[in-house]
Amino acid sequence: MELHRIRLMNFRQHRDTAMEFGVGVTALIGPNGSGKTTILEAMGWAFYGLKAVRGNKDNIRWIGAPARARLSVEVDFSLNGHDYRVVRSLNKAELFQDGGAAPVADSNTAVTDRMQRLLGMDLHEFYNTHFTRQKELAIMGAMGAAERGKFLSRVLGYEKLKTIQDRLAKVRSNLRGGINALEVGVGEPESLEQEYSEGEKRLRASKAALKATEKQLAAARKELEKVGPEWTRAVEEREKLQEMLGNKLLAEQKVAEARKDFERIDRELAEAMAARNELEVLRPQLARVAPLKEELSTLEEDSKRAGLKRTLQGQLEEVNQEIERSEARIKELEATESKLLLARNELEKTHKDLHIAQAEEEKQRTVWVQDKQDAETKREALQNQYRDIQTHRKGLVSLGPEGNCPMCRRALGTEFESVIESLRAQLEEIEINGKFFKKRVKQLADEPGEYAAAAEHLKAANIAVEAAATRVARCETHLKERADREREKDDRVKHRDDLIRQVAELPDSYDSDRHDQVRKDLETLAPVIEKSIAVGHRAAKAEMLVTELEIADKELSERDLVVKGILEAIETLAFDEEAFTVARERNEAAGSAVRRLELGQVSTEADVRTAEVALNAVAAKMNERARRAETLRKLKQDLKLNEALNLALKNLREELNASMRPEISEVASSFLSDLTDARYQELELDEQYQTLVVEDGVAKPVISGGEEDIVNLVLRIAISQMVAERSGHPLSLLVLDEVFGSLDDSRRENVIDLLQRLGDRFPQVVLISHIDSVKHGADRVVRVAVDDKTGASFIKEDEPAGDHVAA
Repeated sequence: MELHRIRLMNFRQHRDTAMEFGVGVTALIGPNGSGKTTILEAMGWAFYGLKAVRGNKDNIRWIGAPARARLSVEVDFSLNGHDYRVVRSLNKAELFQDGGAAPVADSNTAVTDRMQRLLGMDLHEFYNTHFTRQKELAIMGAMGAAERGKFLSRVLGYEKLKTIQDRLAKVRSNLRGGINALEVGVGEPESLEQEYSEGEKRLRASKAALKATEKQLAAARKELEKVGPEWTRAVEEREKLQEMLGNKLLAEQKVAEARKDFERIDRELAEAMAARNELEVLRPQLARVAPLKEELSTLEEDSKRAGLKRTLQGQLEEVNQEIERSEARIKELEATESKLLLARNELEKTHKDLHIAQAEEEKQRTVWVQDKQDAETKREALQNQYRDIQTHRKGLVSLGPEGNCPMCRRALGTEFESVIESLRAQLEEIEINGKFFKKRVKQLADEPGEYAAAAEHLKAANIAVEAAATRVARCETHLKERADREREKDDRVKHRDDLIRQVAELPDSYDSDRHDQVRKDLETLAPVIEKSIAVGHRAAKAEMLVTELEIADKELSERDLVVKGILEAIETLAFDEEAFTVARERNEAAGSAVRRLELGQVSTEADVRTAEVALNAVAAKMNERARRAETLRKLKQDLKLNEALNLALKNLREELNASMRPEISEVASSFLSDLTDARYQELELDEQYQTLVVEDGVAKPVISGGEEDIVNLVLRIAISQMVAERSGHPLSLLVLDEVFGSLDDSRRENVIDLLQRLGDRFPQVVLISHIDSVKHGADRVVRVAVDDKTGASFIKEDEPAGDHVAA
């Protein structure tokens, strides 16, 4: 795989960062926390989605991004003769091939699956293949023998076999549980056959009892058919008698109702005739009502117009008062325009002061941050240098004058004391410088006075701007209010003129005394009016009641004749109560016998069905036993296959782990020979996974810190190449993330020079470091920094050095 370009938009601290990749060694340099490693994390997210990032999707968005700003990462790369571009955002991902307009995969899941197939490795294998971090080298160096063996097995993917074995163990446990359950649930065949025989006997006995019951039931039904018609005729005669008695009672009730109606109508007719006479007495008083009502209607209209005039006069007085208040407020706001001009001039001045204060605060903060970072970086470098010299001095002291120097490989002899003294002097000088920078870091931990004063001045300038803006807003509000008041005054003047016109149009004449007198006269005549209405209703019904009385008399005569006819029909019907009782008893006896035998038939039929169900259940048990026996045989066969597969996987793991050490040693040895100019031509991993280097044909353990760093580095690169070979792709990209922290300048330069010589094996090498000297020997230098104004990371490529030519 060859990287071409990556672009981060609103990813972590990168607002919009684009970086081109080329062939050779690229140094990515910047202070800690500037976002160097984030660029590689974004590449992992583009390839594999959320599982490649720290945290979750809610905390990968740049905190300074607008609410709806797009978050995305684009990566261009080549693989197996094709060009690809992968674009991933929070909710969508797309993969394009060979510049095509349509994506070959267009969802988060589809792109992740397609990338895993293209690269031939999952996320864990991808990182273990292409990425090497400082903490991984330190972890390998600090591991014990067993831990280092497990680490190598896990990185190379051998632990996947153990995962398969664990899953097989769960399946094996389930199989054994199923076998145990089936063995317990299968009954003995002899007991099932005996139970089936007894069921057949019960079924035969139940069928014989059912046949006898059916014979008795047929005889009982024949008897019931014989007495049934006699009972039916008796019931019909009795029902007919009861119907006649009911009709007689109903007819007598209707005669009584008709007589009551006749008497009621006769009384109402007498009352109607009396009401006619009473209405004639009231007519002289009723003649005055119509003229009084007409006069009252006229007076009511006059009263309404007089009330409306009083209301309009009250509104006119209120409008005059509102006009006076508007004129007074307009006079108060006459000086608003001059005050607004002064307030705007003051606001412009405070804005200028605020810009000056902001520039000064930003300047002081930049100076403070730069001083603090420089002090921390120099102190860290002195600490690393102090540890290296102290380790070297202790090694020389333990070897003595006659021991071989680890650096020059010869005895120091008479130079031993001078070398030790020189190292002690270097340590003292480093201690003095270290104390100075420690004090300097402590001093810069708190805000310096210049920055605090600038920040306070900025705060005061902000307050002044807010106060001036408030005064401008108040003046603008008063100016608007004056215009509103003038419009309100004009509207109210128009309203006042309209009210004056309406008041003048309304008449002044209204006789309230006459109005009261007319109402009193009508109230006096109210009882007469009510009485005339009631008497009039009764008098109007007289003619109708005469007709109703004639109809009621005819209805009463007809109903008397109906009652007489029913009495004659009852005398004609001959009904014998004693014969009716005898017929009922004979019918009830026959019916009771039939019902009893029917219940017996239902019971015996239930016995037959129960015997059949029990017999079928035994037959089902026999079939189920045969089925379970077959299932048990298959489960035991599956258990045997599972155990055989588990043993084969166990043997395979042992063979892979046995061949892992020599294979890693062979790959790492070729790297070690190149990195040490053939001083060490071979590297071995013994049975305890301890590293040995072969020098002049002799295997010896790693002694110095520099050798250990080199050995761990070549081991890590060898592991990456083996993982890549197993995925089917050559190891073309290598990323080294902060692996030079424990090396001095000369060792760093040696490693970079050696990586340049290995360009045929690693066409693309990316070095990530906060150490500036790493840039020497790199083909490209890309710097990562943080913008103090926005808080966003950005990159800038150094101009190529004149004396360096890319390999």
